Amino acid sequence: MVSPKSRFDVIGQLGSLRRYARALTRDAGEAEDLVHDALLRAYERRGSFRRGGNLRAWLLSILHNVFIDRQRARQAEAAREDAAGQLAGTSVAPPQDHAVRLAQVRDAFYQLPPEQRAALHLVAIEGLSYLEAAEALAIPLGTLMSRIARARAALRAMEDAGGENAGGDTSTSHLRIVGGRDDRTP
Repeated sequence: MVSPKSRFDVIGQLGSLRRYARALTRDAGEAEDLVHDALLRAYERRGSFRRGGNLRAWLLSILHNVFIDRQRARQAEAAREDAAGQLAGTSVAPPQDHAVRLAQVRDAFYQLPPEQRAALHLVAIEGLSYLEAAEALAIPLGTLMSRIARARAALRAMEDAGGENAGGDTSTSHLRIVGGRDDRTP
């Protein structure tokens, strides 16, 4: 009678597994990793081994399948890296000129007196109507309109004194504040 131990003698098959793994990988370290992974998979699926079956053939089959899985994974990784490399070539340069321009506008805005800055912020950035902004600041509507007009004039004067903008283009040298219009209607 055949004992259960002799029927499932994995240790006795290590030589064959290592030789086959070395033939597949042509690298001793990678072959050892392959044998390890194949034995792990064989252990996890030991219930699928048929009684009386050829253990050596079953283990070599598992080892071969693990090798193929690794090859496919490497090919998929190489394809992903290639695709990422192609995408990297189509990238757009960062809009540094715009960042510099925005910093200049921000600095000019912060140079305004606090009351003008507050009035302009509420209308141009927060989108409040003139009437709502005047109520929020607890000032008459005419005062708000005057502050906004002075703020816009000061920003334009700063812009004109600065010469060309960051991109060297003078065609857009005037700032357009408060909804992009020059009118003062509420």
